[in-house]
Amino acid sequence: MSHIGYYRVSTLDQSIESQRAALSQGHQIDREFVDEGVSGAVLAAERPGFRALLDYIREGDTLHVYAVDRLGRDAIDVQTTIRGLITRGVVVEIRGLGRIAKGVGELIIAVLAQVADMERQRIRERTTAGREVARKSLELTGKTHRGKVSLGRPAKYDPGVVREWRMKHSASIRKTAEHFGLSDSTVKRYCLGLPTAMSS
Repeated sequence: MSHIGYYRVSTLDQSIESQRAALSQGHQIDREFVDEGVSGAVLAAERPGFRALLDYIREGDTLHVYAVDRLGRDAIDVQTTIRGLITRGVVVEIRGLGRIAKGVGELIIAVLAQVADMERQRIRERTTAGREVARKSLELTGKTHRGKVSLGRPAKYDPGVVREWRMKHSASIRKTAEHFGLSDSTVKRYCLGLPTAMSS
């Protein structure tokens, strides 16, 4: 009977170390499976690390997971994943919740997964509503409700300053990009309309 840890982070610049540290407290993890840079929007069974885990895990093993949302894309996926593991005789232990068994344990997971779904939906709704308010304010006043002049990230440099410097120094796109710390494509976009000789 093995104790197996499963860790997932959505982006490659995130670390699984906090999950690993939390799960190793009080348990000797015998085998680990990891999905790094894999969005929670991907079904559990379609993630490379979790797929390998499903191939490896056996009856009597215990799967340790940091949080409910590590186990699936949404409430239905979480429930399906846990039910499938329990049916195979695997013990599922979630940090802070303990062991999940048939019956009441499954019900708790169903409720928690549904709550997580609702919260994700609320975040999406708030983001959409905020963008709509900003867009309307921008149309009416030329600025968003937060005082920005565009919906995107503010420009690192004023395009006019970049164009002026490039013309003054007869610089190439590459040299201009290096001077301002911008990408070549950004400089090209800023310098549209300059004489053809300046286009490279």
